[in-house]
Amino acid sequence: MKERILSVDIFRGMTIVLMILVNTPGTWSDVYAPLLHAKWHGYTPTDLVFPFFLFIVGTSIVFAYNNRKPSKQVYKKITIRTLKLIGLGVFLGAFTITFPFIKEFSDIRFPGVLQRIGVVFFFAAILFLNLDWKKLIGTAAIMLVGYWLMMRFIPVEGVASTFERAPNNLANYLDVKVFGTHNYKPDYDPEGLLSTIPSIVSALLGIFTGLILVSKQSKKATILFGLGGSFLILGYLWDVIFPINKALWTSSFVLVTAGWANIVLALIYYLTDVKKIKFGSIFRYAGANAIVVYFLSSFISKLFYLIKVDGETSLHGWLFNTIYVQDFFSMQLSSLLYGLSVVAFYCLLAWILWKKKIFIKV
Repeated sequence: MKERILSVDIFRGMTIVLMILVNTPGTWSDVYAPLLHAKWHGYTPTDLVFPFFLFIVGTSIVFAYNNRKPSKQVYKKITIRTLKLIGLGVFLGAFTITFPFIKEFSDIRFPGVLQRIGVVFFFAAILFLNLDWKKLIGTAAIMLVGYWLMMRFIPVEGVASTFERAPNNLANYLDVKVFGTHNYKPDYDPEGLLSTIPSIVSALLGIFTGLILVSKQSKKATILFGLGGSFLILGYLWDVIFPINKALWTSSFVLVTAGWANIVLALIYYLTDVKKIKFGSIFRYAGANAIVVYFLSSFISKLFYLIKVDGETSLHGWLFNTIYVQDFFSMQLSSLLYGLSVVAFYCLLAWILWKKKIFIKV
C-alpha cells in the first residue's frame, strides 16, 4: 500500500470545503468581500481556491504515477477519468428539473470547473509520464511565456489586444467565437478555451511539489516555503506587464497562486508530517472523496435553486429567509451562516463515507 502524506490529503479536503463555502452563500447580494472573486484584475482569498485544487491535482499525479511507465492501459485509465470529469461537468451545466431534464441546447454551458479539472488532469498526467523534471520545467515556462505573448501581441480583428474585459481581449474573443451562447457570460468564460493553457501549468507546478515530497530531501518544508516565496516574487514582478487575473488565468496569476499553495502546504506538512500534530481530520475526510463531495454539493445546490416553494420562491431562498435571516444578524453574517451550514452537511457526509470506508473514484 502506498504511503500517504497526510498534509496532501488535508490540503485537498480544505480546498474542496472552501470551494463549497464560496459557491453557496445564502444570498449573492450580501457576501463578505474575501468570499467573492475579484471583479477583474487582482485576487481575493476566493480566487486562490480553484488554482489550489488544480495544484493538488498535479501533486496527486506524482503519487499515482511516479513509478509507472507509459502504456496503453495507463493512458486508457487517464482518458476514462478525464471523460468522467468532463461528463459530470457537462451534466451539471445541462441539467434542469423540467422534462426532458436537459436545457435547450443553446443554453447549455460547455466549459466549467469539472471540465477544466478533467482537461488539466489529462495533459498534466500525460506530460508527467513522458517528461523528466527538467523538461517539465521547460514546458511550463514555454506555456506561461507563450500565453503572455499571445495575449499581448496577437491583435483581434485588426485591433491591438487588451487584458481588460473587452471585445479585443484575445481569450474572451476566442471563447465567444468558439462557444457562442455556451459561455458563462456573453463576453467571456472563467474556464474558457485559451486560459486552459496556463491552468495546466498550475497542475505542473503541483507536480514539482509532489516530486519534492516523494524525494529523499530532509528539509522538505523549508524547500516548499522557499519555492512558494520565489513563485510569489516572480508572479508579482510579472504582474507589472501581465496583470494577476483569475478570469484570464494569467501567467502571473499561476505563479502567485502556486506560491501561496506551496506556502500553505508547507505549513500543513510541517505541522502534520514533521511535528506529528493531529489536526484537520475533517478536511482529510472531505479530501478522500473530493470530486464526489464537490459534485453533490453543486448538483444539490442547483436543485435548491430550481425547486420552487409556493410556485415562486426557490427552496434555497425559502430556507435562507426562514431560518437564517434574523433581526440580530447582519445579512452578510446570515449569508455566511447558510454557507457554513452547507459545508457542515458535506463534511458530515464525508465523515460517514470515511467511516464506512466508501471511497468513490471518479
